[in-house]
Amino acid sequence: MLSTRRDVLPPAYVHELELLQTQVSPEPWSVIEPAIIERMGRPLSDVFSRIDATPLAAASVAQVHDATLLDGTDVIVKVQRPKALNQVNQDLDIILRLASWLNKTTVWGQDLGIEKLAKGFANSLEEELDYRIELGNMRAIEDSLRRSGKFSVTVPHSYPEFSSERLLIMDKLPGRPVSSAGKILAELSDKERKGLATTLLGATLEQIITDGVFHADLHSGNIFIMPDGGLGLLDFGAVGRLDPGTQTALGLMLYSIDQNDSAGATDSIIELLGRPENLDDRAVERAVGELLTRYGGGSQSYDGQKLFDDLFNLVLAHRFSVPAPISAAFRALASVEGALLVIDPTFDVVAVARNEGNRLMRSKLKSTKITDELQRRAMQILPMIDRMPRRINKITEDLEQGRFSMNMRVLENPSDRRFLTSLFQQLIVAVLAGAAVLGSIMLITSEEGPLLTEGIHLYAFFGFVLLFGGFVLSMRSLMLVFKRGVDG
Repeated sequence: MLSTRRDVLPPAYVHELELLQTQVSPEPWSVIEPAIIERMGRPLSDVFSRIDATPLAAASVAQVHDATLLDGTDVIVKVQRPKALNQVNQDLDIILRLASWLNKTTVWGQDLGIEKLAKGFANSLEEELDYRIELGNMRAIEDSLRRSGKFSVTVPHSYPEFSSERLLIMDKLPGRPVSSAGKILAELSDKERKGLATTLLGATLEQIITDGVFHADLHSGNIFIMPDGGLGLLDFGAVGRLDPGTQTALGLMLYSIDQNDSAGATDSIIELLGRPENLDDRAVERAVGELLTRYGGGSQSYDGQKLFDDLFNLVLAHRFSVPAPISAAFRALASVEGALLVIDPTFDVVAVARNEGNRLMRSKLKSTKITDELQRRAMQILPMIDRMPRRINKITEDLEQGRFSMNMRVLENPSDRRFLTSLFQQLIVAVLAGAAVLGSIMLITSEEGPLLTEGIHLYAFFGFVLLFGGFVLSMRSLMLVFKRGVDG
């Protein structure tokens, strides 16, 4: 992710991080060959007429080798490193521990839902390590692009009969990845480069808003420039999924931004992220309005990353939590922007995203679709309408016969429980501190008990120790007072 954020890190660091996408030191063939044979369950000669021992590319989890099937088809063999699963599990354990600690010790961690975010990331990465899931993801996105028919984007054909949990075989895409296609891009006109960038962003937004299944790791190493002028996508391990309601809310947010509708954009954000406690809707609407004013008048391409930063600061400032699926969608949009600016450094990401969002929502809101949605909602309401007369009849009978009652749960709100818990803690600590101080005074002023040294009685010594304890408890009580004041 950081390799796409040239606005955050210096170029030298970005370049080094980009090497992790395709240029990690590979595992030797003596380790990879038996792993391929074991995962296919048959000798290499039964499947391939040729396989190159030198990898085409090597990433942190897997590496890919060029090969040819017995029927002459050129394919790519993606094999997981034998030690990758253990390394990833160790890394995830560290991430989950850190997230749990931040959730307990920081207010922003609790507000953001950082523990749920970490668990969502962990689940996504565990799916990414299972290439059977990646096979299904490839088919889902391939079907999505075929249904749309608007974008020249290719997904490679896969071979499930030869693949397994840790091995994936698919057709070889012609062309070069964006990360190493500088020469190809330099030969294209400005119009062609803008067209490629528009196609990539449009296809990504259509996957997110219309289909709900989208490629969540679109860095420049996973996007190919094809010889026919189209684009190709690779590495479908990280795929996000959104429910229909979330898809619509995201689309409405982009549509509201395009229409400079701060109220609509605010409602969409609340629908996406949920409503925090004590949310000031008007303050959120004002903040969103400021963003629309800042980025609504024809922004430059570099403003895209700044827009994501400002949106994230808005989320933090108003204590929104971020569900894992929404985080995956924002991650996809943020990472694809890095690739877009490599394809066309002058590309206006914000303006094109607004136009595409407007187009997609107008398509979703066609009259036939609205009618279908109303019918579906009506079908959901029918069972409730069927039961309503019986429920009304029961209420009236209970009222007539004096049996009507209402149940209320006291302290149902978590904030009320936290307030009372804090109050009782403060009271108990204050009582203990006062008792300790009074007891220490009585012991210190006592002239009884054996002498420890000349002039110092044992009871007086215990009194000084108790006095110190009372002092510590008093400080603790004061801390609880001030902490409760800040939290409130």
